[in-house]
Formats: sequence, C-alpha cells, structure tokens
Amino acid sequence: MKRLFRFIGKLFIWSIILSVGLVVLFKYVPVPMTPLMGIRYFESTEESKTWKHDWVSIDNISKNMQLAVICSEDQKFLEHNGFDIEAIEKAYEHNREGKRIRGGSTISQQTAKNVFLWPNRSWLRKGLEVYFTFLIETIWSKERILEVYLNSIEMGPGVYGVEAASQHWFKKSSANLTAYEAAAIVSILPNPRKYRANPASTYIQKRKEWIVKQMRFYGEFDLNK
Repeated sequence: MKRLFRFIGKLFIWSIILSVGLVVLFKYVPVPMTPLMGIRYFESTEESKTWKHDWVSIDNISKNMQLAVICSEDQKFLEHNGFDIEAIEKAYEHNREGKRIRGGSTISQQTAKNVFLWPNRSWLRKGLEVYFTFLIETIWSKERILEVYLNSIEMGPGVYGVEAASQHWFKKSSANLTAYEAAAIVSILPNPRKYRANPASTYIQKRKEWIVKQMRFYGEFDLNK
C-alpha cells in the first residue's frame, strides 16, 4: 500500500512538473499541433485527409480578426483572469432549463482545452481545463493567449488557425482581413466543419453582421493595455 501511495505521489508531482514545463515552453515556442488536429486527421478518410496549419505571429494577424474573435467569443477577455463567472452562471441556467446546450467558456479556457486536452465533455477534462487555464493565465500574457488561440482553433474542414483559414476562405493573408472577412470566419466557429465563411449562408450572414456591429461598439482595443 505504501508503494502504491508513493507511486501515486510521484506521478502527481511529475504531472505538475511536466504540465508547467509544457506551458512555459509554449509561452515562447509555436504550438505545432493540438490533440484535436490529430484526432480529426485519423478520423478522416484517405480521400478527405487535409491538414492546413500555418503559424503566424500576432503582429501579422489583422486587428480586425483579433477584435472579431473577442467580440464573438469573449468580450471580457481583457478583464477576467480566465473565467467569466457571469457567463458560466448564465450558461448553467440556460442548460438547466433543458434548452440547447450553451457554453460559458472564455477564450482562455478554449485555448487550454484546444492545446492541452481532448475535445469530449467529461468532469475530468473540465477539471484539467480549469487547471491549464489557471496556468496559462499565470504564465502567459493575454497577447500570447490570443495568439495561440488564433493559431490553433479549427476554422474549416482540416483548416486550423487564422492564416490557413484566411487563405482557405478568402485567398489572402490574415494580416489583410477586413472587418467583414474576419467576422465571417469567426461566424463559423460554432461548427467549422458544417458552416462556410465564404460564400456565407443566411444564418452566417446574420452572425457576421452581429459581430461587426459588436466590433463597432467595443471601443478602444489594446492587448497591451
């Protein structure tokens, strides 16, 4: 029994060391791939296997894209410490009423999940998501969190990150995305394998217009503020 507890203790300590080390590493090094990228690749058939992922510095990502994703996904991103308690409470009440499941995750939580964890829902994964969110909020800057998020999320079938998405949907660099183009890409995030950013369906067009309106009302946007 003592050996078992000693083993569990060592496993726990090494898990902490390795997870912190990985977060520190990715503070400086581009994330080459995520668990979701690997899962999607092996799930797809030989005919549909695609993997488009080009890492770019946040300095080379249009401010329109940065603001669009904040206005759509997490308008309190620059204010909270990784968790938007009000949004979580609203999502809980909404889901308890039996309506379509709504998430309350912040950009920080989504980044932690995308980079370090697997996609399915479970209490274990949610607990680890909280842990990794705390780590990246402590070790990374807001600018780095947004940079990793924009370079890692799924933005189309086999398309990951804003640069690959920009080339895929609009045949241009992410540095040159207009407000409406950025909003179009962000509009498909709820289901990027189903929706198309260009040409946009009626549903995506409405989402796009709502995001652009939020961008106009957002006010001053400065990640380094």
